Formats: sequence, C-alpha cells, structure tokens
Amino acid sequence: MPQQIRLEATIPDDFYGKRLDQAMAELFPDHSRGRLQGWIKSGEATLNGKKHKPKDKVIGGEEVKVSAELQEDFTMEAEDIPLDIVYQDDYLLVINKAADMVVHPAVGNYSGTMLNGLLHHVPEVRVLPRAGIVHRLDKETSGLLVVAKTIEAHTALVEQLQQRAFLRQYLAIAQGNVISGAKIEAPIGRHPTNRIKMAVVTNGSAKEAITNFRLAEKFRLATEVILKLETGRTHQIRVHMAHIGHPLMGDPLYSGRFQIPRAMTPEHLEILKGFKRQALHAQLLGLEHPITGEWMEWQVEPPEDYKNLKAMLIEDLANH
Repeated sequence: MPQQIRLEATIPDDFYGKRLDQAMAELFPDHSRGRLQGWIKSGEATLNGKKHKPKDKVIGGEEVKVSAELQEDFTMEAEDIPLDIVYQDDYLLVINKAADMVVHPAVGNYSGTMLNGLLHHVPEVRVLPRAGIVHRLDKETSGLLVVAKTIEAHTALVEQLQQRAFLRQYLAIAQGNVISGAKIEAPIGRHPTNRIKMAVVTNGSAKEAITNFRLAEKFRLATEVILKLETGRTHQIRVHMAHIGHPLMGDPLYSGRFQIPRAMTPEHLEILKGFKRQALHAQLLGLEHPITGEWMEWQVEPPEDYKNLKAMLIEDLANH
C-alpha cells in the first residue's frame, strides 16, 4: 500500500524571500528537496490552500500543507532470496552482500538481485527510492551495505553519504609489491574508448575521487591493503589501484594479463587461476543512526574464496 504523507507548517517570518521549495526543505528535513519539488508541482503541496511553483517566493506567515502518497518508484518482483542481514531495526538494515550478487537490477540482471530479495524480506521499502538502497557494491565485491526502511531514514542516510560521513573500510589484495600506503587523489570518469570501464581522466566527465590505503600484509606475489573511501565513485578502488600500477588480483576488467610466477605448486596455481573476481571486500561500515544519532559500526570477515586466496599467498611466501 502507498505510504500516506501529511505535513503542515507555518512559514516563519524570517523566511521572507526564500523559494517555496527551499523553505519546505528546511521545514520538512525528512524529505528531499527533489521530492518536495515534485509535490509542489503536482499540487500535493499547497501554500494557503493554493497550488504554486517551486520557485515562487514566500513572505512569511503562510500555511503550507502536504497531502501526498509515496508511490512505488519501480515495478520489480519480490523474490525469496537469502540475505545475510547483520543488523536490523525499524529504520535500517545492514546486509553482508555475497560476492556474486547484483545489488540493483540492470540490463541482463532483472531478477536474483539484492533488491529483489529486499522486496520479499522488507516489502515496505518498495515506496522508497531504489528500495531504500543508499549505496552500492559491484557484483563481485563482497561486504557491507546499509539500506533504509523509511523515507526519514533514507533522507538522513543519503545526506550523510553526500557529506562523506560514512566510515567505509575495505580489504583488498593488490598485485605486486606495494611499497607503502598512500592517499590517491585522482578524478574518475568514463573511459574514453571502453564504455564499460571507468578511468582516471581529466575531461568533463571526471569527478573528484579520493582513496586512502595502508599496508596490511606483504606476500611474494601481492600485497593486502586496507582502504578507506572519502568519495564513492563507480569502481573507485579498482580504478585507483590499477592507476598506481597495482590492480586488484582477479579483477576481470582492470587487472590486464597476470603473469604466472615461476616455481609455483600446481595446487597454488589452481587457486590463483580459479579466482576470477576482484579481491575486494567491504569489511567495515560505520555511520550515525539516522533517527537516534548514535554512532554505529559493523564488521564482517571476508568470504571463503578471499580467505583461500590469502592462505595460498602466505604458503607461497613461506615456500620461497
């Protein structure tokens, strides 16, 4: 069922000269400015009982009312897909996403996604933008994601994400001998010739991208690193690590041809060749609870394939 929204407020006198949508965004901070603009345009939000435009100016003392419904933003099927839910309350849930799960439906993946599973386990998220999904992980990246369950929580979590207030820490295994940690500041945009890839570019599509990383463990063939994101661009960690000459092991898009090392046991070689995804895991997620304001953190271990790859690299180092 659509969620009913009923809001009322009096425009304060010191709001004189502000746009109606701006005034409403300050009066009703649980709702995004874009959503409020839509209600103004549709007439579901009125000023002194009359329809107005978002850009119309207020003078103070007017009565603003909203009588609206949160409609479904899409039509997708709910599917009984197992989800590893590590935390849940009335406002949000945190999911440990499997490495082979698509987060949001797209061309070629209209079912079997995390979103389809969410609609089964938490049907009330259907009326939220992207079913409450605040941020994403690539299909083959495992680890933690937060999902909002109410419009108030969604608005607050999106605002935190935009303000870079989330703590997002990743584990990754990068090819080669990484000498030291670093802060990578390199803008990311669409690759100029390969449209399925992102790249460090300086053209008009580039957006600021900042990745911090430090060393965790060194092996003969690779280095495990711990990364923290300041921004959240598409494929950011994968692009940045490839940019500095240390693409993630197994990355099918950015690693290029991996040179098989000499003197490697058949068992180790089998594990190496069998690891066909980027060795990347969203290990830790921290955020301020959107309603209580409490700081919360969750941490999960990487999946078995990551652990097996790391164990192989440790044995390989010991053998040499």
